Amino acid sequence: MPDAEAAAPSRAGDDPAGHTAVHRLARAGGEPPSRPRVLIVGGGFGGLAAVRALRRRPVDVTIVDRRNYHLFQPLLYQVASAVLNPSDIASPIRTILRRQANASVLLDEVVSVDVAGRAVVLADTGRCGYDFLILAAGATDNYFGHPEWEAHAPSLKSIDEAVAIRNRVLFAFEAAEREGDPVRRRAWLTFVVVGGGPTGVELAGALAEIAFHTMPRDFRRLDPRQAQVILVEGGERVLAAYSPKSSESAARQLAKLGVVVRTRALVTAMDAESVTIGSERIVARTKLWAAGVRASPLARSLGVALDRGGRVRVAPDLSLPGHPEVFVVGDLCAIECDGKPVPGVAPAAMQQGRHAAENVLRLVAQKPTEPFRYVDKGSLATIGRKAAVAEVFGLRLSGLTAWFAWLAIHIFFLIGFRNRLLVLIEWAWAYVTFQRGARLITGGPPDQTSMSETPMARSMMS
Repeated sequence: MPDAEAAAPSRAGDDPAGHTAVHRLARAGGEPPSRPRVLIVGGGFGGLAAVRALRRRPVDVTIVDRRNYHLFQPLLYQVASAVLNPSDIASPIRTILRRQANASVLLDEVVSVDVAGRAVVLADTGRCGYDFLILAAGATDNYFGHPEWEAHAPSLKSIDEAVAIRNRVLFAFEAAEREGDPVRRRAWLTFVVVGGGPTGVELAGALAEIAFHTMPRDFRRLDPRQAQVILVEGGERVLAAYSPKSSESAARQLAKLGVVVRTRALVTAMDAESVTIGSERIVARTKLWAAGVRASPLARSLGVALDRGGRVRVAPDLSLPGHPEVFVVGDLCAIECDGKPVPGVAPAAMQQGRHAAENVLRLVAQKPTEPFRYVDKGSLATIGRKAAVAEVFGLRLSGLTAWFAWLAIHIFFLIGFRNRLLVLIEWAWAYVTFQRGARLITGGPPDQTSMSETPMARSMMS
């Protein structure tokens, strides 16, 4: 095991006064630690991969997150569409790491990073020092200069947002059934998804399945098949990151499900009852946002150059320019490999998290770091029942074959046997019965409209 001096290599630990990180810790009080401290911010794919890569290594690891669970975000839309429960796709971080003796978990929110002082500022517990820092704080919503739209079109980045979307969607059908005015009923049955990336495509397909397959047998005064699902994309095609052939296949499969796909369509205005595309106003009570993300605001505290999306332009080894002891991974990181930007997807974040951890170990061993190389293992997007597109190892798949590939891969990467089993059971049940087992409206109606305000409700109560 390296001693205290060896544990703080000069490249990562020297300050202008010539003191190592371990010496500075000793000056702050207490005895010098026997092993370097690695602080990881964020319990998502990148952060968790970094923690696991440091298992049984001669470092002490602390992971801090404002939530106590790791979220399998690719399946978040299935919570929003009432297929899965939140607990099916989330696991407590402490449970995941309970057998990793050198790892501890801190529930708190990082407010800023003091790179000069080798510490992060926490919302509740003050400052937390480090010898090495791996930032995996993820991304937040991007409304492109219109934050007021968030109240009318929630995005899908957290369990809370997924449950809020589920409430809106389910409540829309309830409100439509009790609405006697045909025009207002049509407004409740019009769903607009903004953004034609994987999340938008998956949400639009799920909404179509709910309206056309799940709901019809459950309502008496309403035919949910009268619903209209509109997917709005500002670019020339949906799934722009995929090949044109896969994008065309996705558009065809969406149309087959009943989704109206509108490309080259930009949202210019939005309120509680409508969305305006260009100069056309569409009356729709339910709008969902899947148009883009922006890196966590935490990046602004680093004092380095950021790209247009607020991401950190890192060095080839994923380190922060001028601070080789700080690494940035996942959605917070902007880097290119082979002349192409590394995409902000879970596999990339996991690869970056592991690579950052390996570079930390190289610094601890006083060895040079290595540049990051992204291995693209493919992309998958599900559209609906037996409908998906996949580009894996140079192969382009669509339809049923791609759908089975999507199911298998997502089951494999889910954390924990319990979650894998429950998700598999829920999917099998939904496939056989067309039903969704999590159709609960929780926390009250998401809209201020009360039952007594609609003509149908008044006639029912009289």
